[in-house]
Amino acid sequence: MASLMSLNALAIDIMLPALGLIADDFGLPDPNDRQWVVTSYILGMAIGSIIYGSLADRYGRKPILLATTVIYVGFGVLCALAWDYDLLLIARFIQGLAASAMGVLVNSIIRDRYEGDGMARMMSTIMMVFMIVPIIAPMLGQAVLFVAGDWHAIFLVLSVSGLAMFFWVFLRLPETLNPENKTPINAKAIGSAWRQVIFHRNAFGHVMASGLMFAPLFSYIATAQQIFFDVFDAADIFVYVFALNAAAMSLGNFLNSRIVMRFGARRVSQTALIFFILISTIQLILVLTDGINIVTFTMLLMPAMAMVGFTGANFSSIAMQPFGKVAGVASSFQNFSRSSISASLGAIIGLQFDGSILPLAAGFLICGIASLTIIFWAEEGKLFRRVHVGVTDPRLAAKTKI
Repeated sequence: MASLMSLNALAIDIMLPALGLIADDFGLPDPNDRQWVVTSYILGMAIGSIIYGSLADRYGRKPILLATTVIYVGFGVLCALAWDYDLLLIARFIQGLAASAMGVLVNSIIRDRYEGDGMARMMSTIMMVFMIVPIIAPMLGQAVLFVAGDWHAIFLVLSVSGLAMFFWVFLRLPETLNPENKTPINAKAIGSAWRQVIFHRNAFGHVMASGLMFAPLFSYIATAQQIFFDVFDAADIFVYVFALNAAAMSLGNFLNSRIVMRFGARRVSQTALIFFILISTIQLILVLTDGINIVTFTMLLMPAMAMVGFTGANFSSIAMQPFGKVAGVASSFQNFSRSSISASLGAIIGLQFDGSILPLAAGFLICGIASLTIIFWAEEGKLFRRVHVGVTDPRLAAKTKI
């Protein structure tokens, strides 16, 4: 599951060292236009999320994964052959459209087996392994550029990775959907599941809050190359500093997997969200007072990314908790909503880049405050509580908390 999710992180982060070369090759007039190589893929992921849940609930998880992995591979090759920037962006969008199945179906597969804090712990463990990829992906991209001397080869690396995952899914992944839970594809059934998600105050509140928390992450990814190359003049250490921040987020997921069963997903994620706001406030103050440099920026960004690691898996698990029988459609719609919020806001923040850190710092703080406000609404003003839920996997205890 972590490897499947890693195809998305790899497709995004491996590109970062090459963005400047792509901009130069295509003669892009606006320096911020290079961000669309990342953003188009993320937007494809967001829109594609709405498609796969109902298909997976009807035909099973495995067939959909196999089909979308083939599309991922094919359009990776088209990206490598792109002779026009618009064609590159279209191919990237469709590649992201296919890759969104990984995120949707990983959530569904885990929800087929686990529930409550058990699901939060499993998702956090997956995220911990998954986050190794953002640590090494820019370094891998830099290595490919060094060996091949051309950014086109990076897309071929993505296609080979997708092909490897196709054979793993085909040979090793069992079908986890219970035949009794298969749902026919019809507008009434899908609409009913969507209404359940939208009108479940707590679940949809956590979806929106999660989208707001990932928006600053996406804006940072989109602008990281410009920040380290143009603002800090630190191109030679970019991949290493980026790896430090990704490692901090991975550490957050690792620690979350160890403490979530003891303290509960709500207590852990809400505490992390408050710390995220405090860190973002300090960062914005330093930016406004000209106290920011590559050292202070990195030292503040690392704990902020760690807090995102504490919220991501927990918010997703809380949001999925009420929807066991329609896990595929619910996960699909939630991923669509979450990704649409994060991708659109992340793109807006990223495109405000003006040669300074101010837009990014302000975006971090605004999104953090908005996320906490929505959580307060979703929990009806009762923060830091735990809720008793059942567990679907018979190997686990009969009751747990989240």
